[in-house]
Amino acid sequence: MDFRLETFLPYRLNQAAERVSQRFAAQYRARYRMTRPEWRTLAALGTYGRMTATEIGVNSSMHKTKVSRAVRALEEKRWLKRSENADDRRIEHLVLTAGGRRIYDEMIELARAYQAELAHLLGEDGLARLEAGLAAVESGLPAATAWRGPSD
Repeated sequence: MDFRLETFLPYRLNQAAERVSQRFAAQYRARYRMTRPEWRTLAALGTYGRMTATEIGVNSSMHKTKVSRAVRALEEKRWLKRSENADDRRIEHLVLTAGGRRIYDEMIELARAYQAELAHLLGEDGLARLEAGLAAVESGLPAATAWRGPSD
């Protein structure tokens, strides 16, 4: 039996996710000059509040170098700030600034509009089937490292 990459489920899931992600990335890149790691970092901080770079990496499945670059870029844009942990100076806590929170709020509206666009493109039945399929994958294959929320 021949192996066909285009029918291999992990390949298909990756390709589908990449199409969906790239289409959204084009919107925030044009509006905010933001990379995908920057968006993921901003979204994590906006959603969960104060986090460390390590927590962001685990939460978003990003390598620490990508997180580090994203943190630096967001800091340069003055959208996040760092603070040292009083007990362990090697640890930095990251939070959004007021400007970062404003951008996050705008991005959430952009994300909602994009999700509505995807729902329209897929149709009610297609969206329901996709969500059921994703739920089956997520429940059948738990993440190797579960993220439990920000530490204090």
